Amino acid sequence: MTMLFDMCHLTVCLVEPSRAQGQIIQHHLQELGIERVDRVESGAEALARIHLPPLPDIVISAMYLPDMTGAELVMAMRGDERVREMPFVLVSSETRPQQLDAIRQAGAMAILPKPFTPAQLDKAISSSLDYLNVEDTRSELESLDLYAKKILLVDDSTVSRSFMRSVLERFGFCEITEADNGRSAVGLLAAGNYFDLIITDYNMPEMDGRELIEHVRTSSQLVSVPILMVSGEQDEQRLAAVEEAGVSAICDKPFDIGTLKSLISQFL
Repeated sequence: MTMLFDMCHLTVCLVEPSRAQGQIIQHHLQELGIERVDRVESGAEALARIHLPPLPDIVISAMYLPDMTGAELVMAMRGDERVREMPFVLVSSETRPQQLDAIRQAGAMAILPKPFTPAQLDKAISSSLDYLNVEDTRSELESLDLYAKKILLVDDSTVSRSFMRSVLERFGFCEITEADNGRSAVGLLAAGNYFDLIITDYNMPEMDGRELIEHVRTSSQLVSVPILMVSGEQDEQRLAAVEEAGVSAICDKPFDIGTLKSLISQFL
């Protein structure tokens, strides 16, 4: 049986150019019981460190590093088979949606503000632990026979789809079909494919998430299929239109693993 991860046994790679900020974050991690924290100052140092034993369990990074951004760092991680699934948490004072979108798409566990509260850090680490503790997660969902359930995953970001697939596979799903936008998803539905759950992004070319939901609810054979939107969309009017179209639930990007698990249990 695989040993479950807990706070006191985690190894964290902290990517923070500022010594003072690094000390503040490390202090908060110690308050949570995390003692093994290795601080590096640049993206290059981080990419080197995450391949050295003892391998980090989580990477916590600032947005602006001397040689790259936090977004470029996490994208590099997601493109490396060896560390693709390593949890990533951003800590930044950046608030511009366009700057944070790449972090959301790459599957960050959390985006924490500067300064953050201990509760926010605790939630981010707890979500990472839920992701790491795959065996515990599967045991909780075992009664749902997830291996036999069919998922349609719709997102124009290859990186985002890859991360979401890894989460779903950790839950125990095996039958996952991908589509890169709503139009492609409609084609799969028109071909007679059956799905137990549809998970979709909002912003996509050709046909967005709202239009896809409207099609499923009005013009498909799967009128009552649960539809979960996982998106970084913040516009309240757009989200209201999605709810009116018939979405079953909306999850933010980054999403909380426990929340996603609860929604899947509820749907299935």
